[in-house]
Amino acid sequence: MQHSFRQAVSARNMRAGATSRARTVSVNASNIQKLVNTFCLAPALPLSQCLVMALGTWPLMHYALSRHIPNSTASMLPFNTLSLAHYSPPVHTVRDGAMLDRKLRVAVIGGGPAGACAAETLAKGGVETYLIERKMDNCKPCGGAIPICMVGEFDLPDEIIDRKVTKMKMISPSNHEVDVGKTLSDTEWIGMCRREVMDDYLRKRAEKNGAKILNGLMMKLETNGDEPIKVQFNNYADGGKVGKPETIEVDLVIGADGANSRVAKDIGAGEYDYAIAFQERIRIPDDKMKYYENLAEMYVGDDVSPDFYGWVFPKYDHVAVGTGTVVNKTAIKQYQQATRDRSKVKTEGGKIIRVEAHPIPEHPRPNRCKGRVALVGDAAGYVTKCSGEGIYFAAKSGRMAAEAIVAQSAQGTRMVGESAFREYLDKFDRKYWTSYKVLDILQKVFYRSNPAREAFVELCEDDYVQKMTFDSYLYKTVVPGNPIDDFKLLVKTVQSLVRANALRTGEGINVSFGSKSEKDRVKVA
Repeated sequence: MQHSFRQAVSARNMRAGATSRARTVSVNASNIQKLVNTFCLAPALPLSQCLVMALGTWPLMHYALSRHIPNSTASMLPFNTLSLAHYSPPVHTVRDGAMLDRKLRVAVIGGGPAGACAAETLAKGGVETYLIERKMDNCKPCGGAIPICMVGEFDLPDEIIDRKVTKMKMISPSNHEVDVGKTLSDTEWIGMCRREVMDDYLRKRAEKNGAKILNGLMMKLETNGDEPIKVQFNNYADGGKVGKPETIEVDLVIGADGANSRVAKDIGAGEYDYAIAFQERIRIPDDKMKYYENLAEMYVGDDVSPDFYGWVFPKYDHVAVGTGTVVNKTAIKQYQQATRDRSKVKTEGGKIIRVEAHPIPEHPRPNRCKGRVALVGDAAGYVTKCSGEGIYFAAKSGRMAAEAIVAQSAQGTRMVGESAFREYLDKFDRKYWTSYKVLDILQKVFYRSNPAREAFVELCEDDYVQKMTFDSYLYKTVVPGNPIDDFKLLVKTVQSLVRANALRTGEGINVSFGSKSEKDRVKVA
């Protein structure tokens, strides 16, 4: 007995001296009995041997006892590993690329499209996956628009898509309306979703594929070089208002916890500008809802937002009316009221059923990866300027990060590190950097003044502009254009901007809103 125990201690110490990450310690009832029997024999051994045995096996003993003795007793032990034992055994260090005698472990913080898609891909790829999300019924103030390519690429069912929009109206500061969507084919449309429905579906699908869903709020990450990452979170599984502190140890962490990302703060990802999005869900009479059956509206003007747009998007049995801004967040309710005013004729008689507000990132964070922790979705800052789109890029970034982990770990059988995240970032940037840059330029050019917005809406009347815009949006690529048509568009853009600049330097356009009648609201100089 003593000889075999010393062999076990020696083997364990050799493993503990290895470099890099995570090896599982397996404990069962028979192991506990052997440890207890051994220590019962301790008085017959020299004191020095007893000390070596006690110190060398205490972490194993503590873990084993925490699995098999009451909480009241285990809480007296000097190390707090109870929560870890509740989910999985502790892990020790193993170098990158080494074969594992267990599955690779990854924690995904945040259960929106980015986190849910990452968790699903990881679980399907053989990785032991934990998805931590606090608000399982989260209703984010989001327009909820998704491109048709996302439906097929992410295998989204019709039941989570409230509306299939085939027509849009762009409405200028002077209330000049332009119908957009003339170039769409019969099979092309923009999906409108409620985030609480879509996110729930994606999380449940991840769970069906093997991800462990934890109703919790991440509090802190503890990273120490190549040691396993300790994820401290409050567990709300029992439904209480106060979460129970828990800890799990993992090999890698994906931060998908939104614009206010705690993961980003913990890794020093850097600050970025963010917008405040404000949205009201309004249930309107059936005859008015019929108008919005397959139609969405976008309002531009410094009354609805100095740097963004206001929207009326159709949902299942209501419309979502909202706006956003970066430059004047304190006036968000004023901008929301202006959006309500401008859409009043079409939405009056409605009842507000929900009011929502949330920060939206304006550009990618300076640092999206540090060691074995990386950011995806809003946490990484993947929301486009000008359009404010983020759902597709969130889901795509989550999946791409997970795919890199699965590939480099050989389906969760090998240890991986920062190189997997760097691979994901390189691929994402190469594929989408141009889209972000183009939309950034468009916002700077056309959202700088009301006359510039008038020019923007005027350009949207052009069929070539509509085709290029929708092809790029629906299929998430910057579509190469026809050189002759591109030149014509350039000339038309310059002409529109020249007219806009002339208006800007003159008396300009005066748009007034409020309690006046519809016909009296607009005055053009």
